[in-house]
Amino acid sequence: MKKLSYLCGALLILGSASSLKAQLIDEKDVTVTMDLQPVLQLDMTTPDQIEFVFDEINEYYAGITKYGATVLRVSSTVSWDLYAVGRSTGTNGPEFWDQQIEYGNNNPNAIPDLPLSLLELRQAQPNNGAAAAAGLFADYSQAFSPATAPSAGNSLYVNGGTNTPPTTNDKYIGGHAGTSGVPGQDFLPGGSYLTQTGVTSDYFYVIDYRILPGLPAIFPNAADADGATFEDLITVNGAGAYAEPGVYTMYVQYILLEDQ
Repeated sequence: MKKLSYLCGALLILGSASSLKAQLIDEKDVTVTMDLQPVLQLDMTTPDQIEFVFDEINEYYAGITKYGATVLRVSSTVSWDLYAVGRSTGTNGPEFWDQQIEYGNNNPNAIPDLPLSLLELRQAQPNNGAAAAAGLFADYSQAFSPATAPSAGNSLYVNGGTNTPPTTNDKYIGGHAGTSGVPGQDFLPGGSYLTQTGVTSDYFYVIDYRILPGLPAIFPNAADADGATFEDLITVNGAGAYAEPGVYTMYVQYILLEDQ
C-alpha cells in the first residue's frame, strides 16, 4: 500500500509540470451584425366615430366640444415630429367635408362646401419642440375662442389632399418643421411615453375637438394652414352665405414622422 501511494504522488507531480508548457489554442470567429431599424410608434385611443349633432340654437352659438376624445402616445428611437391633418374622400373637393345627406332647398346662399379647417383641436400638453416656429400659432394649445372673437389658433391644418407636412408657419402637435438640429427648436428627441410619464410628458397628448357654427352658421374660426386668412363662409362666399343643413363627414389623420 505504501508503494502504491508513492506512485500516485509521482503522477501528480508530472501533471503539474506539464501545465507549465505552452497551451495549444484553436480559434474560430463568428461575425455578429446589428441592424438598428428606426422605430416610430403612435398609439391612439379614440372612438371610431365622433359625432356633432346641432339641434339647439345654443349649440350653434356656443359650439359643441368633445373633451379628451383622442389620446396620443408616442414612442420613437429617432427624433420626431407629430402633426394632424384634415382629410375627406373629396366628394365636395379635397379641402371640404363630404356631404352625405342634404336638408337644403336649393337656396343659392346655402353653401354645401364646408372647409375642413372649421374643425378645431386643442391639445392639453403644449408643444415643447417648436421654439423655432415662425407662424402665428405653433400648436393647438390655445384655449378655444368664442364666436364674438374669432381666432385661427385651433383651426385644423389642411393640405388639400396632398402629403405635404405643415411648414414653419403651421401648427404641429409635437416637434416642428425646420433644420436647426437643436432639440426643442424643431423636433423632439427619441423616447417613449412608457418611460417619460405624466400629463406634462412630451410623448403623451390629450386632444379635444370643437365645432362652432355660429349664428348664422358660417364657422367663424375656420382658417387656412398658417392662420393668416380666415375661411369662414362669408369671407369665401360673400355676405348672406351660410352652411347648408345636412349630414357631413371627414376624418383627422395623425402623422408621426422622423424629423428631417
